[in-house]
Amino acid sequence: MELGIRGKVALVCGASRGIAYATAEELAREGVDLVICSRDGNSVREAKAKLEAFGGAVTAFEADLSTTDGIEQVVTQVNAAYPDGIDILVCNTGGPPTGTPMGHDWSTWQAATDLLLRSVVELTRAFVPRMQARKWGRVIAITSLAVKRPQGGLVLSNALRAAVTGYLRTLADEVGRDGVTVNTVLPGFTATERLDNLAAATSARTGASTEAIFAGWANESPLGRVGRPDELAAVITFLCSARAGFMTGQAVLVDGGAVKSLL
Repeated sequence: MELGIRGKVALVCGASRGIAYATAEELAREGVDLVICSRDGNSVREAKAKLEAFGGAVTAFEADLSTTDGIEQVVTQVNAAYPDGIDILVCNTGGPPTGTPMGHDWSTWQAATDLLLRSVVELTRAFVPRMQARKWGRVIAITSLAVKRPQGGLVLSNALRAAVTGYLRTLADEVGRDGVTVNTVLPGFTATERLDNLAAATSARTGASTEAIFAGWANESPLGRVGRPDELAAVITFLCSARAGFMTGQAVLVDGGAVKSLL
C-alpha cells in the first residue's frame, strides 16, 4: 500500500530503542525524513546510523523531554533543521516509576507529569500550528493499554497516560478542520526494555519469577504471546499516512486482544 508520506518530515521522540525506534525505521522505509531524540546520547547516535541505511535524512540529538531545557532544545533544533516545520509528530517518552496510589510523594507525581503529559502539551504547542497553516499534519502519542485497563502497581502511568489521551482527544477536535489528525496508540505487553524493567519490578514486589510474569502476560492475549515493536510500528505508521486521513481522535489498542471489551 502506498502511504503517501514520502518526503514528509517526522519527529519521533524517544526513538533510540523499542517501539519508537521501530516506528522511525518503518517511517524511514516509507521515505520519510527523520528527526529523532533520546535522553541516551549513545543509543540515539547508534539509532541514527542504522536509520541512515534506508537512504533518507536523519537528524539526531540527545535531549531529556522531562525537563524544560530538553523540550526547548528539541524545539530549537527541529526548527533550525526544518524552518518550515514538520509534518508528523510521534510523542513518546520512557515510563514513570512503578508504585501504588498513595505510595508516591508529590515530587514524584510532578516528575511523572513533566515526563508524560507536559512533554506532549509543549511539543504539540510548538509544532502543530505550522501543520495547521499548511493544512496537513499527523500527531501520534504512544501511551499504554493502561488507558483502557489500569494496571496494578502502575498508578503514575494509569493516571497520566489517561490525561494525555484526554488532552489529545480535545486537540483532535480543535485542529481537524485544518487537516491535522491526532490519535493515540495503546500498546499492550510488548517485548521492549520497558517490559523487562516492569517484570523485574513485579518480581521484586510479588516474589514471582520473571519467566512466570512474562508467561502471564502472554496468556492474557488470545494469541498467546507478547507483541513485537515492529507490529506496533506498522499501526503507528499507518496512522501517520495520507491513507489514514479520516481517522482522528482515536485511542487505538494494539494489545493482541488482551483487553476484553467491545469499546
